[in-house]
Amino acid sequence: MPRSSRPLFLLMPLLAVVSVGCVSATRMSPEDRAALDRGLSGPDSEQYLRVSGYLTPFFGDASKRLLTPYPPEDVRLLDDTSGKPISPGPIQATVPAGTRVRITKVEFPTAWVVTERVLYTPRSWPWVYVTVEGAPAGEQVVLVLPPNLDRQDAFRTELEKTLTPHPMKDQLAGFSAAVREAVRTKKLVADMPADAVCMAWGPPETVRRSMEGAARNEEWRYAGERRKAFLTDGRLVRAEEAGAPLLP
Repeated sequence: MPRSSRPLFLLMPLLAVVSVGCVSATRMSPEDRAALDRGLSGPDSEQYLRVSGYLTPFFGDASKRLLTPYPPEDVRLLDDTSGKPISPGPIQATVPAGTRVRITKVEFPTAWVVTERVLYTPRSWPWVYVTVEGAPAGEQVVLVLPPNLDRQDAFRTELEKTLTPHPMKDQLAGFSAAVREAVRTKKLVADMPADAVCMAWGPPETVRRSMEGAARNEEWRYAGERRKAFLTDGRLVRAEEAGAPLLP
C-alpha cells in the first residue's frame, strides 16, 4: 500500500463510527425549529409552572439539573443496556406550581447537538432550558420533552402540559388551604379536585374511565404504574404508591 494512502485508510473506520452516531433524532424542519426557539426564548419566554416539579441531577451531566413533575423512580428518559430505566438522581428541591420560569433556549437533537451532549443523558430528546425563580443565577435547568415532535403545534401542546404563559395565582387561590399545601409539596389529600391532583402529581400516563350508576370514575396511572389515583366525579377518593394506600 502506498504510504500516502495510509492516513485515509486508517481514518475510514473512525469516520464510519462517527457517522453512525451522528444521525439526527428530530423530524422537525429547520425552519420550524428556528421559529420555536425564537418565539419561546423571546416573546413567549416568561412562563409559569402548571404543575409542581422536582429538581434532580441531570443523569451523567453535572453541569445541569432536570426539572420534572415525576419522582426520580418514575422518570422514563434513559434506559440501561437491559432496558431498565435509569434514575436521574435524588430529589434536590421541589418547585411549586405557579413558580415563574423563563425559557432561555430550545434545543433539538440534531446530529451535531447529539454528539455534543454528555453520553449518559437523554441525548435524543428535545431540551428546553429554563431559569427558575428562586434558583441560583446561571444554573442550567432542563425540561425534557418527548422525541419525534414534528410540528410546532405538537411541541407547544406538549410543553403546555408543564408550563403556561398565564399566572397561576387565581387558580391556586380557588383551592382550600389544605389543597394548596398538597399541591406545593406534591402530596395528595382526600377530595382534591382533578386539576389539583394533576398540579401535584403531574399528568397521568393513562386514564381509565368507567361509570357506576350516575358516578363517573377515573383511574389515573403513572409511568410504571407505581402510582395510581382514583377519582369519582372529578374528586380524589383514593391513591396508591407501590401498592400502598396514601390517603387516610
